[in-house]
Amino acid sequence: MSSSVGTYPPQQGHAETDQELYQRFTNLVSSWPCFSSFFASQLYRHENGWHASLAPMVGTMVADACFTVRPSDIVVATLPKSGTTWIKALLYSTVHRREYPADSSDHPFNSLGPHECIKFFEYQLYTQNMIPDLNDLPDPRLFATHVPFVSLPRSVVLASSCKIVYVCRDPKDHLISLWSFANKFRIKEGLEPLSIEAAADFFCDGLTPFGPYWDHVLGYWRAHLAHPEQVLFFRYEEMSRDPAAHVRRLAEFVGHPFSMEEEEDGVVDAIVKLCSFDHMTGLEATKDGKTELVIGAVDNSSFFRRGVVADWKNHLSPEMAKKIDAITEAKFRGSGFPV
Repeated sequence: MSSSVGTYPPQQGHAETDQELYQRFTNLVSSWPCFSSFFASQLYRHENGWHASLAPMVGTMVADACFTVRPSDIVVATLPKSGTTWIKALLYSTVHRREYPADSSDHPFNSLGPHECIKFFEYQLYTQNMIPDLNDLPDPRLFATHVPFVSLPRSVVLASSCKIVYVCRDPKDHLISLWSFANKFRIKEGLEPLSIEAAADFFCDGLTPFGPYWDHVLGYWRAHLAHPEQVLFFRYEEMSRDPAAHVRRLAEFVGHPFSMEEEEDGVVDAIVKLCSFDHMTGLEATKDGKTELVIGAVDNSSFFRRGVVADWKNHLSPEMAKKIDAITEAKFRGSGFPV
């Protein structure tokens, strides 16, 4: 795979401490243009053309500088609120189905949320002035990111066998889910909820975390077309129509295909049921648990909204929907992406 991933060489003359590395990137990001957006915090514009708040932007750059990939690593990549929690649950339960059968009483999902089982580079691992020691994690190591393809850790991009699993969602549903999620944080910070009209304007202008939406999707889509053996591309709507088929494709892609015996024993269906919206939202880990992120502790329940396809029809005006559709058609024209 190839990418225009930026490089940030260490300072000359001495070996940087972890704290110095974080401070250097913090200073660099702080010098970039910043904008208001959905959330309470401002978004900084990366030199590659996408936005994020300060801490995850710095974490992205530290991961780029420090993460060393293994050929067996698997990275889940998504925009926020695009099926991230679901694909993490499906991947974890598929890869670890032998030590943790879907119906086992000690399955990790009974006590941990999917975001604790597969951690984000920029929100959980490369944070708080620390470089994590990931060497003791057993193969295959599972990681996640919201970063666009152009800014993935360089060792991931250059790896010949590391797998990337990408999920995208209809832009209008993605907008509604992101808007709802952002308003939870705005209310928590004592701010007025953002109107859907304002949110749609931010979205169309590309002022969304890790967006613009169309650039993010196209980055991974083109990587998938160029290297389908390394980048798996799923669409949330198609997953919703036939989750079992997508679990089989996922298992095959990451090198853990289901055996004939497992098929006959209903293992695929059990994983689909385990990771279903209805089941996951009923777990104590979802109802009462929290996930520690660099932005603070987040209730696991906030990662689950409705998961309904075409829910945008309940929130967007026809004019807003037409505007987003027009941008989508123009951005994706000639890419081969099925609009």
